[in-house]
Amino acid sequence: MARLLLLCAVSGLLLAAVETISTIPPPEEAARMARYVLHSCDWGALATLSAQEGLRGHPFANIFSLSDGPPGPCGGSGVPYLYLTDMEISVQDLEVNSNASLTVSLAQTPYCRKHKYDPQNPLCAHIIFVGSIVKVNDSEAGLAKKALFSRHPEMESWPKDHNWFFAKFNITNIWVLDYFGGLKIVTPEEYYSVKP
Repeated sequence: MARLLLLCAVSGLLLAAVETISTIPPPEEAARMARYVLHSCDWGALATLSAQEGLRGHPFANIFSLSDGPPGPCGGSGVPYLYLTDMEISVQDLEVNSNASLTVSLAQTPYCRKHKYDPQNPLCAHIIFVGSIVKVNDSEAGLAKKALFSRHPEMESWPKDHNWFFAKFNITNIWVLDYFGGLKIVTPEEYYSVKP
């Protein structure tokens, strides 16, 4: 099992290094594209409804590290995991209203730069997830930890007195913008049923 995980991790790093257009799912496979983009990204923009004085009720976007599994083709579960603390301003918003949206984009990968796509160009695919943030239960904490710490090893050394906890984005709606002609809607069922 350890060899298989190591092989998957090494394969993922090699694939990322030699990424070509053929690795990107075609535009007609929106669910696969959503899975691909999430698994390719290490962070996303999480938008909450602010509960802060002076901003109450206004949209508030913030950057968070995330992971749906170890890098490579064998690791992606499709579940966006996060490592959070109640000290963080957006987490304070989520304590009042757990609804949020999460945007991830291939703009953070070498793909768009390589093809000279502006981040706003639809060919530089981005995915918008809507749902809520929930703490993971004890049985899922090991998966979340492995997913996050494999991509963000620094997290393991973050101050323990900040009371970090593992959470996941519970997806209810998915919009894919990966080609010209507007957004595509993907259901969570379609999303989780495909392989990235």
